[in-house]
Amino acid sequence: MYRYLASAFAVIFVSPAMAQTVHQTEADEMDQSGDVIVVTAARTQLPASALPLTVDVIDSESLQRQAQISGSTVDAVSALLPSFSPTREKLSGAGESLRGRSPLYAINGIPQSTPVRDGSRDGYTIDPFFIDRVEVIYGSNALQGVGATGGVVNQVTVGAPSEDGIAVRALAQLTLPDGFDGEGIGAKSGGLLGYRDGPLDASFGATLERRGAFFDGAGNRIGVDGTQGEIQDSDSWSVFARLGYDLASGARFEVVANRFELEGNANYVIVPGDRATGVPSTSVRGVTPGDPPSNTAELLSASLVDPELGGGTLILQGFYSRTNDVFGGGVFGTFQDPAIDPSRTLFDQSANQSRKLGGKVSYERAIPGLEDLVLTAGFDALFDQTEQSLVQTGRVWVPQSDFRSLAPFLQSNLALADGVVRVAGGLRYENVQLSIDDFQTLASYGSVQVEGGSPSFKDLLWNAGVIVEPVDGLRAYGSYAEGFTIADVGRILRGITQTGVDVDDFLSLEPVVSNNRELGLEWDRGPLKASASYFWSSSDFGSLLVLRNDVFEVERQPIEIEGFEASLAWRTPLPGLSFSGGYANLSGRTDSDSDGIVDEDLDGANISPDRINLAADYSSSPLSLRTQARFYLPREFNDVASATDFEGYTLLDAFLAYRSDIGEFALAASNLTDELYVTYDSDTVRVADNSRFYSGRGRTFTLSWRGAF
Repeated sequence: MYRYLASAFAVIFVSPAMAQTVHQTEADEMDQSGDVIVVTAARTQLPASALPLTVDVIDSESLQRQAQISGSTVDAVSALLPSFSPTREKLSGAGESLRGRSPLYAINGIPQSTPVRDGSRDGYTIDPFFIDRVEVIYGSNALQGVGATGGVVNQVTVGAPSEDGIAVRALAQLTLPDGFDGEGIGAKSGGLLGYRDGPLDASFGATLERRGAFFDGAGNRIGVDGTQGEIQDSDSWSVFARLGYDLASGARFEVVANRFELEGNANYVIVPGDRATGVPSTSVRGVTPGDPPSNTAELLSASLVDPELGGGTLILQGFYSRTNDVFGGGVFGTFQDPAIDPSRTLFDQSANQSRKLGGKVSYERAIPGLEDLVLTAGFDALFDQTEQSLVQTGRVWVPQSDFRSLAPFLQSNLALADGVVRVAGGLRYENVQLSIDDFQTLASYGSVQVEGGSPSFKDLLWNAGVIVEPVDGLRAYGSYAEGFTIADVGRILRGITQTGVDVDDFLSLEPVVSNNRELGLEWDRGPLKASASYFWSSSDFGSLLVLRNDVFEVERQPIEIEGFEASLAWRTPLPGLSFSGGYANLSGRTDSDSDGIVDEDLDGANISPDRINLAADYSSSPLSLRTQARFYLPREFNDVASATDFEGYTLLDAFLAYRSDIGEFALAASNLTDELYVTYDSDTVRVADNSRFYSGRGRTFTLSWRGAF
């Protein structure tokens, strides 16, 4: 713990510009309209300051600017939050983590992640053009149910027009690589039409984006990931619709629908690099067999919010969603079956399909006669059906798994001493059942017959915390919270090689329960904002991704993670000029030899590197400017292979915007120095694979126009 405290003082005194970059306008307790910011992902109407949690809110303006710099919501979140791992810069987000654990992605609180058979595409389910803000709750918690062991990344969609009439928002942008190579040019357009007539309002929008090839800092095409899927050389489109009605009672009914599809064009094939000489893999034009990797996500939800029901707030929500993740194929040993192709040259590819049906209900109010005590009671239900099949041969790789979660919960928040002290706590009872029919594994696993079953898990998860605000602007808190998820059941089931397995008795299907403890201190007064938090989490029966035979499988081991985060933001005396920055230090270990001692470092597939963020912002109508730097620090792992060590790299980005009567014109530049680097995942995972030795994207420019009418 002492080294984390030492790091804190170093961060505070080295530079006044070091803080989490999201703490600009969006982290203020009050938004621009003067309303208290409520974090909906926290399942309460209380302000963020009343919660013993670390919470960040990325507002619409910051999100859209980061999306222009980096291209997507998940890239924007990764760029702004030091505790979020660097992205793989691919369609797959496997191994990306928040505080060393997997975050739960959600849209309006509706889970997008599929822990039963994690396709790792949950960061690409909606276009950022339709997102109003992103709420990030750090650390393990059960607020949103299964999957939130690292935290919650909740994407809140755009709301209704504020005035009667028609409102239009539009976007046009052009992305150019350094050198303006034609095959690297990308373009995007989007529009959102809103209408309000008294209590009735509606919105409809669509986006279309074409991405060209990506080039690294040396001017070479970046190697394509033909298996997990690519962002480069892809087309995506999204449609969004929202219908709302304000009832006379003050309640509001709303329906939201979204469809997002991203598909690779498969115009390039991989050219392996050479790790020994430090030469990354590249791409050349070629034909890829099979169906191109793609990701399709659909969502339909209906909600009713009544803020004045019996003196409290009632929230009802029902939803249906489905995803279809198509992965690239190959002549992989895992897919071979002599009964189908004795030559062992069988080509195949997989698709992961998931369907979710669920509902949420909660009611919150102050207790009559004890108004300082606020209670929130609710019930969540989730039904998930997931399977993974082999597209070309129609074989089942992962059998259909029917997941059911029923979870009542109760949260309390008590203000003491006129709000100087708050005590919060809650309980959530998870009643989970998996139903799996009898199945047979692939030939490469021995064509083993596995007896199905319906294993069930019941657990009472609890959380508690204390917040103290001794003076205005100073906030200290401590908390304990438990998070709950299912290990990647699909990976476990498909990898069974022993005979006589009964799913009901298969220990590896036990859930992952993570315990998160956190101490935090925040200062927000005048021109200065600062925060520091120390956290540690553990799980007695954790879930790790381990590479075996070129396929990641799940291994169940104890896990311990600890870390320190610090931020500082300063509004300078010069009007419009502010500095900010952040620091995150993470370490994680596991028990690799089952001796009861955590002794081995978590590898790059399971934990992110330490990081420093720096940023400077200037705004003076009609101009605005932002520069930001991300320092990914070197990391050594205590395994035998030094090849897994991370060398680190630094990325510098810039954004310049001019607002006029006809909209905002902007120029964004990512990797401004055109640094040649190898991505974190490529540098630390699959270190014997020269094909997956990917460089990161070089200097890239994005020209854009945004208008609102």
